[in-house]
Amino acid sequence: MFFSRKSIGSCFLKCMYHHTYMNDTLEQTVREDLLVLQVGKNISKSYSYYTYQNDSLSKTPDGEKKWKEMFNQSLRNFQIHRNRAQFLNSFPRKRSTTYVYKNYPSGQVTVTDAVGRDHVLYSDTLNAQNWTITDSIKTILDYSCQMATCHFRGRDWTAWFTADIPVSDGPWKFGGLPGLIMDVSDRGKQYAFTIIGIENMKQEPILFTSPMEINTSYKEIDRKEFLKAYMRSLVNTSGFMEAETGVSFGKDKPVYYDLIERDYK
Repeated sequence: MFFSRKSIGSCFLKCMYHHTYMNDTLEQTVREDLLVLQVGKNISKSYSYYTYQNDSLSKTPDGEKKWKEMFNQSLRNFQIHRNRAQFLNSFPRKRSTTYVYKNYPSGQVTVTDAVGRDHVLYSDTLNAQNWTITDSIKTILDYSCQMATCHFRGRDWTAWFTADIPVSDGPWKFGGLPGLIMDVSDRGKQYAFTIIGIENMKQEPILFTSPMEINTSYKEIDRKEFLKAYMRSLVNTSGFMEAETGVSFGKDKPVYYDLIERDYK
């Protein structure tokens, strides 16, 4: 396959979420992403806009040339203004490699991701959060939102949803509430998703994205086994890259990674 995409449904609502996360709690660096949630009648898809943008550009005829031009311009601006956050957001680059397809197949969740050069796929439970709805109310993007809480895979989460948009969905794997999830974060806001835009669409296709490399397919794996492998790749980045490339990258610096799902231990 060569970055093939097949249509699995159509989207009538597109939501954009500002996603912040701090998976290295020793370094205390807050990272940012922009998540897209495409909502269809029966299927939805959640993914990183930046990763999708990077992958799409790299497969155009002159994509590598365009990427280098944008990177070099961003680097020149950084050398003048020394704004790291602005620099990292000014050229296409991968962020999250997680694609979440809800109700695909029916009644299930399909997740695709990557560990190093391996492209993986696993099944998950649809609407796996056991929410408790409270009386607290606040306004987000001019929508009245109600609070709900849950404990999900090692974290305590607080979500704000609006019944004014009767879509039982949200960013990443979140869903199952009587309205669209507008904001959701764990205790301490180590992981947070905040909606920044909503757009009504006219039959935009929801595409299932295959791996970019030629003759490459997803390897099916258990969710917890994926999380274990992903954690090993994070804490032993140099060794992981050396095993794949044969090139020594030196020793890894001390880190403490805390994944969004903690129940694999």
